[in-house]
Amino acid sequence: MINLKEFEQAIVSDKLNGMSDLEIGKKYKITYRQLENILRKATGVSISSLKKEKKLKRLAPKDFKEETTTVWSFRSRGDWATHSGEYRGNWSPYIPRNVILKYSKPGELVLDYFCGAGTTAVEAKLLGRRCIAFDINEKAIELARQNVDFKIPDTKSLKIYEPELFVGDARDLSFLEDNSVDLICAHPPYADIIHYTNHKEGDLSFLNLDSFLKEMKKVACESYRVLKPGRQCAILIGDMRRHKHVVPLGFKLINVYLDAGFKLKELVIKRQHNCKTTGFWYKNSIKYNFLLLAHEYLPIFEKPLYLNESVYIGETLTQYKEIFTLTTKPQKGKLKEFETTTVWIFPEDKLELSLEKNVIKRYAPCGKYRLIELTFKDEDKEYTGRLPLDTMELLFVKSPCLEFKELNYEFVDMYLKHLKTFITNTIHSINKDGYCVIQTRDIQVKGYIEPMAKYIVDIFEDIPELFLKEIVVVSKEAHKEKELSENLEITHNYLIVYRRL
Repeated sequence: MINLKEFEQAIVSDKLNGMSDLEIGKKYKITYRQLENILRKATGVSISSLKKEKKLKRLAPKDFKEETTTVWSFRSRGDWATHSGEYRGNWSPYIPRNVILKYSKPGELVLDYFCGAGTTAVEAKLLGRRCIAFDINEKAIELARQNVDFKIPDTKSLKIYEPELFVGDARDLSFLEDNSVDLICAHPPYADIIHYTNHKEGDLSFLNLDSFLKEMKKVACESYRVLKPGRQCAILIGDMRRHKHVVPLGFKLINVYLDAGFKLKELVIKRQHNCKTTGFWYKNSIKYNFLLLAHEYLPIFEKPLYLNESVYIGETLTQYKEIFTLTTKPQKGKLKEFETTTVWIFPEDKLELSLEKNVIKRYAPCGKYRLIELTFKDEDKEYTGRLPLDTMELLFVKSPCLEFKELNYEFVDMYLKHLKTFITNTIHSINKDGYCVIQTRDIQVKGYIEPMAKYIVDIFEDIPELFLKEIVVVSKEAHKEKELSENLEITHNYLIVYRRL
């Protein structure tokens, strides 16, 4: 009878010999999470590959172009320099490369307080930025030191700085002076989804949601203190799923940084490409009515130039007409295939039709629904604020009013107030276990992002009849390249899906 130690040693040996996770799982009858725990116990780090040797193919990605829209999609993991996907949960090097190029200059200081295997540090070195990067896990820092240990050919056009790497706690930046950092670029754990150490004290990846957010408040406050006014802090974060319902970790963490004093400069959607959408997963997505999480959020925060800066100073308020609702005609046409992830990409000329079909066919299979549009009031029409009393499977609310170009803070408040009032007054018309789907989009006001989907999730938290089911990102297919500009073009919408309890 093989003992536990021998069992784990056999698994590590097979991993060293190149056996895949799937093959190991079948051979030893263990889950992916169990394999992860065994490898972390053996190596001290959450790693998928035990191969040490790395050969440099090139020092930059092929045909690289900076991102110009709010949807970032990288099919390639990124294998230039020493980058690889060996460290579980690490981010694509395309992300820090884009952030560093857009929000910093050569010679400036980049800070990463969730260093992991050193992806940000590698990119900072390649791009001629100074870098301070640290992690709570000393084994991760060992990997990071290996990854930044490469030579760059001498060039007069760019001075190269060796990153400063050490073991440290993201909640304590006392070694840094106030207003001393030019850019923060970090990828924290997503609460307790992936564990990165063997229960080391200070490891935030072992904390539940509430505890994680509480500790991240310390990180956010320290970030605000050390960042120079007018500079940016980029944080990649994703949602969680519990009992087939989404937990909006991304929006909750955005609130933490906003509460620390930051403004939201951009809100980028990072699309994931490792989601299986055929066979088993496709059938179960339909059978159990859930979507595979396929996106993460990259909020770009900015520390205001001036303390107590008011967003209302100098604002000229536009006199908006009241928002009202219209019931549109029933949806026609058959849906060939359901979308099964939380990212829906459609041709621009078919976007609205395709998303409507997916929403209606998935959440109103019997065809009992109302499709409502929030728009500006037409003087020739009146709306009483009531819907027919017959019940429905789905209430689908769209927001074409957000397409108006000159929106301000007054409009944001009015939109959210009308939306909440309308939904609250209409819940009784939705069947038990029926759905309410709200289509919305972020807008830009005075150089900052008003995250409308986050606002909706925030204000609907106190409506006990509605339970957050999904957050879906919808975007058009990218065709032509766009020119670089100060702000990214907002190219995505959201579908906020609630289930009525």
